[in-house]
Amino acid sequence: MGYVLTMRDHGATMTEQPDRKPIFSAKPASSARLADTVSDSIAAALFDGRIAPGEPLPPEGEIAREFGVSKPIAREALRQLGAAGLILTQQGKVARAKALNGESLERIYGYAVRSSLTRLREANEMRRVIETGIARVAAQRRDKAGMAAMQRALEEMSSGLGDPAAFTEADILFHVGLAMATGNSMIRVQMEGMRSVQREVSELFSRRANRTRADWQATIDRHQALYDAIEAGDGTLAEQCIIKHYAAADIASLEVAGKLKSEKGRDR
Repeated sequence: MGYVLTMRDHGATMTEQPDRKPIFSAKPASSARLADTVSDSIAAALFDGRIAPGEPLPPEGEIAREFGVSKPIAREALRQLGAAGLILTQQGKVARAKALNGESLERIYGYAVRSSLTRLREANEMRRVIETGIARVAAQRRDKAGMAAMQRALEEMSSGLGDPAAFTEADILFHVGLAMATGNSMIRVQMEGMRSVQREVSELFSRRANRTRADWQATIDRHQALYDAIEAGDGTLAEQCIIKHYAAADIASLEVAGKLKSEKGRDR
């Protein structure tokens, strides 16, 4: 229990009040980086679920009191969290927690892959390196939500056969589902961040002038083989499937990208 001193006309009174349980694991803030210390502690509360997506954060004044800092420092901490995409801040409104996702990474990767063919190749290589390991872990854990997402993606790829936009979105869903199948939220966030890379590669792939229905079906078949390997719990086979998938996709997408680069060179 705690006590609050209240001033009244006839004098001061002490009233007993229950202690408020702090939301954050507040630590003495270092004078060198007060805002960083505050934002780190609030971020920890967001990551471990003490503040659920959509829930409001305490007002700036309350945050400042809990950490023993000024309101401008609390405001800067919230600004940092907003810039990182962890909370939603609006002028005159209370800040709210956002769902943990790869939105910020997706924007960064999107700018990169659209900037040059070199960045696109680097980003696609990054995907291949990361997803090879993800496939093995997914085969070991087979999280139900991830398996269901991959299965739904396969159905949507089949129904979207020949429709580049629908096929691309289903393809992206499959790879996010692959990450979800690991049961690791940070892997899922990373894969969500790479959606812009996958979208760019898929769009290039769809621009092949000689792409046939058999090409579309071959892509589905590679995804199905990967799903089957994961469902069977065969990590080695899952790795082999993802390597084969990227080998085929790289040839097609970079073939188109190289052609586009040549055409741009002739236009100069």
